[in-house]
Amino acid sequence: MPKNVERLPILRVSEKGRSSALDSVVTELPLTVILNNREVVTLLCSPTDLEYLAVGFLFSEGLIETKEDVKGIKVDGEAGVVRVEAKEVSSSYTPPQAEVESDIRVSAAEVFKLVGEFAQRSTVFKETGGVHSAALCDAKSILVFSEDIGRHNAIDKVLGECLLKDIPTAGRLLITTGRVSSEILLKVAKRDVPLLVSKAAPTNMGVKLAGDLGMTLIGFARGKKMNIYTNEQRVVA
Repeated sequence: MPKNVERLPILRVSEKGRSSALDSVVTELPLTVILNNREVVTLLCSPTDLEYLAVGFLFSEGLIETKEDVKGIKVDGEAGVVRVEAKEVSSSYTPPQAEVESDIRVSAAEVFKLVGEFAQRSTVFKETGGVHSAALCDAKSILVFSEDIGRHNAIDKVLGECLLKDIPTAGRLLITTGRVSSEILLKVAKRDVPLLVSKAAPTNMGVKLAGDLGMTLIGFARGKKMNIYTNEQRVVA
């Protein structure tokens, strides 16, 4: 059994009666991220891909900017600690997020195909119903996939892996199962991803920010339906 799933005894109740059973439940880990001997945050997460999560979080928070900033990573999964040694961004000034520019065009059929493949990837969700998923894609296939109990964490894991493995994110799509708030939108914009697709809903601030930053935002992408909220020109017939 994967380490992010645990089997627990339950009492199952239905209109037919009661019965004892075992149920698959996702594992939750408190993970402390330490940057240059300074505790930055404790995240509640799934106990997988912890180095990607730590690096993705630090990038999303503006504490590192490039792969070259990272000098070393030590993961202690048992203790729930990731130590990152890095060149820390010292400037207190954070410039406004630049508009995401891209000539990418995808067909609606390609989006539906990717979302369908994405939905089949998460074996943990199928078993437990307890995780969010995220994936970086080009127009044809899924390139990087991750899952976590937190929707922010799942995206940070994808972005952290891309950063450490030099996988380009500009001009590509990111798919998520989670609600798209302005925080999620900005996290993705920082990696120059022009097209964000969610199986769930956006917030009004998420939609506004997507419009301001020139990003294409799609919500409720399920089966053969989707809502395009901004910059629909990137999705062609």
